[in-house]
Amino acid sequence: MLKFKREHVRRFEFGMFILPAIITILFAFYIPFIMSMLYSLTQWNGISSQPKFIGLDNFKSIFISDDHFKQSIIFTLKFSFLYILCVNALSLIVALALDQKLRTTNLLRAAFFVPYILSLVIVGFIWRFILNQGFDTLAEFTGIGFFKLSWLGVPNLAFISIIIVSVWQSIGFYIVIYIAGLQAVPRELLESSIIDGAGPFQRFFNVTLPLLAPSVTVCMFMSMTNAIKVFDVILSLTGGGPGGSTYSVALDIYRDTFQNNMYGYGSAKALVLFVVVLLITILQLTYFKRREVEH
Repeated sequence: MLKFKREHVRRFEFGMFILPAIITILFAFYIPFIMSMLYSLTQWNGISSQPKFIGLDNFKSIFISDDHFKQSIIFTLKFSFLYILCVNALSLIVALALDQKLRTTNLLRAAFFVPYILSLVIVGFIWRFILNQGFDTLAEFTGIGFFKLSWLGVPNLAFISIIIVSVWQSIGFYIVIYIAGLQAVPRELLESSIIDGAGPFQRFFNVTLPLLAPSVTVCMFMSMTNAIKVFDVILSLTGGGPGGSTYSVALDIYRDTFQNNMYGYGSAKALVLFVVVLLITILQLTYFKRREVEH
């Protein structure tokens, strides 16, 4: 009987400890998410006390008549593909270099990670100043045509600028993950492959890369979700310009919701984005988990 009471006391104490976290998550995520689902079925400007129920009309408009949303989807897909490719390839190459025994390894690791500490909004404003005024000054002093280009005034160059700034800011985070994965690779296997006559590329593709699969899974997942949700760097760097050519899905949702006061329509777009990210995440994790090598 005493043991039974102690077990109930432990369960009660455990419940009291996790109750604040449950309440916080409930009010910060689940209740707003459910309300957003309800608002997606309404026509609401965010001010009126009685949103007008319109059923699935918002979703019909999104997929049939919203050209801005279609353009933002194309931009987001292009950005996601190039960002995921560039940030993972570069971070893996840098991680391989920093995994070597160099005198400046710790200094270089810190240098690559520092930009990740900064907010993307701040990074966007800094690079907008560099690409506009900084490059103009360099062009006057050097006469190099590279600095004379309108990096934020031409759609293609603005797109490239967003890719460069996003990769520059976040590469340090992925480098840390890849370095952790490289340090977990058993040195005995690498030494054995050297004895067997394997060259650097053979060791990397046949030994290191398969054992690095868990790190690749994490980096691919993080880079994919960050790319699809890209918002702040575009808002601060280009503002969606020039001519609306750099509007991402998240920025398009922000425009409709907070600038055009179409809260119901924006909620519907946000719900579509959530479902897409969820499906892509499940497929991606399933695919990469199957390819991981247990070691």
